[in-house]
Amino acid sequence: MLLKKKGIPEEGELVLCTVTKILYNSVFVNLDEYNKQAMIHISEISPGRIRNIRDFVREGKKIVCVVLRINREKGYIDLSLRRVNEGQKRKKLDGIKQEQKAEKMIDVIAKESNIDELSLRKDISEKILKEYDSLNSCFSDVVGDDVSLEGLGIDKTIAKKLTDFIKEKMKPQKVTIKGKLRLTSYDSDGVDVVKEALEKAEDAVKGGINIRYAGAGTYNIIVESLNYKDAEKIMEKAVNAAIGFIEDKKGNGSFERND
Repeated sequence: MLLKKKGIPEEGELVLCTVTKILYNSVFVNLDEYNKQAMIHISEISPGRIRNIRDFVREGKKIVCVVLRINREKGYIDLSLRRVNEGQKRKKLDGIKQEQKAEKMIDVIAKESNIDELSLRKDISEKILKEYDSLNSCFSDVVGDDVSLEGLGIDKTIAKKLTDFIKEKMKPQKVTIKGKLRLTSYDSDGVDVVKEALEKAEDAVKGGINIRYAGAGTYNIIVESLNYKDAEKIMEKAVNAAIGFIEDKKGNGSFERND
């Protein structure tokens, strides 16, 4: 069971939903992570003409949507199902799965310590989520000795037990994200300019990135890291370094993610 997040989601955020009601031109859902109601207009269900909404959704079905608009005064939340691609869907569901595993680890420690599971889970989550966007990302840092649970304010005894259990159950698992970088230089020594731009990308992140020539001025970029958040940061830093350099040299640069 996922602990409910406080407040409401942000526009552009991916959310896990449960379909609760289907009308002729709209679908109502519950946001599983926030316990809030939201709506999907028929135009945001699927591309093209829709004859029957029930061909795409049904009551009780779990779906991943993106938040389009929020009316904070009225409490309205509008979602889109059709704007979520398969890569985004897999990433979101994997994140939910990992978060549930992290919560179960806390439950094990609660049972061993004769503490109410929900109470301990809530206490630990509140402390961790002040610094992290998820329990799993924090636990990944615990595995790599990059953070101390006690340092986050968790009781010393509980922190020791949970740290030992996390390291026993979790192995460092790398995530991979990919994209295509296009670089064009109009200088007489354009080849060298592009080469230097790629070197700038690699120097900006100091590892965790692999750049391969794909042809026609395009380069495949592959980033590996222990979590998506860090991988995104590495990708952004490298791409900005390359494009910034090539544009300073009066060339052009663009980037497209592969999901």
